Amino acid sequence: MANNNSISKVLSGILILFFLECSTGQLYPNYYYSSCPPVTDIVKTITESAIAYDTRMGASLLRLFFHDCFVKGCDGSVLLDDTTTFTGEKTAKPNNGTLRGFEVIDQIKQAVDEACPGVVSCADILAVAARDSVVTLGGPYWEVKLGRRDSRGASISKANKDLPTPTSSLTTITSKFADQGLSLKDMIALSGAHTIGKAKCVNFRSHVYKDSNKNRFFSGFRQSICPPVNGTGDDNLAPLDMITETRFDNSYFQNLVAFNGLLHSDQELFNGGPADLQVLLYSNWQEAFFSDFVEGMIKMGDIKPLTGSKGEIRRNCRKRN
Repeated sequence: MANNNSISKVLSGILILFFLECSTGQLYPNYYYSSCPPVTDIVKTITESAIAYDTRMGASLLRLFFHDCFVKGCDGSVLLDDTTTFTGEKTAKPNNGTLRGFEVIDQIKQAVDEACPGVVSCADILAVAARDSVVTLGGPYWEVKLGRRDSRGASISKANKDLPTPTSSLTTITSKFADQGLSLKDMIALSGAHTIGKAKCVNFRSHVYKDSNKNRFFSGFRQSICPPVNGTGDDNLAPLDMITETRFDNSYFQNLVAFNGLLHSDQELFNGGPADLQVLLYSNWQEAFFSDFVEGMIKMGDIKPLTGSKGEIRRNCRKRN
């Protein structure tokens, strides 16, 4: 009887903690355990299919999540379209013409709502798709905390102000991450997301032509696809990681050590400053990078989520209900 009482007390304690967590609006991985059990499987299947069709899509979905969380928190605001009476964040300078993957989020949302109508937020779908993009391309897995709700607003001014740019200095990048509660270590680890994806010539032209902290053979190769004149070849693409552009690994940091960073903001991480030692560590120890990247992604996913009765669960990720 004593053993049964002990077990009952433990179970009661677990249930109390569970309901406290729900009522206080905290995020947790099993948020949809009862209300939408298939959600993560649906997101995974569609994300994998999208990346199989276009390997660049993994980087695009991951970048969407970054650009969502850095502006007003992880609330799906980046997904909202402009209308005649509403201005979203898609036309902000760091986003305009470079964000991709909206149609994949739309597809996931449609499939999730067919299974569980009106239950899962666009913000949570984006968070899970970002994780699944990393895993699909060979990166680490982590439990995504869920329970976010969707914002009814957006801020183009904060997008222009809060998002780092390809020309940002190390001081500026560090400051912008610190503004989100992310440390120097978090910033360096999360910058490793540039081990996948591509950048446009307009975003790396200045670095490969004007900066001195670059490998001249690498910069010469990139100059061959990026003419020096603004407006010429601006949309030409080059991989952010010259070694394994479609695999999530630590070669991005190996590139930096060899001064083969594509963007000015990339090479700033290894340029005789306070980030150098951590870059060297990651370049030699992939497990350390993966561990710190996961820690940074979880911290970033906790930036100012809307929970409880705040915000809404959008029916269409591109517009408010």
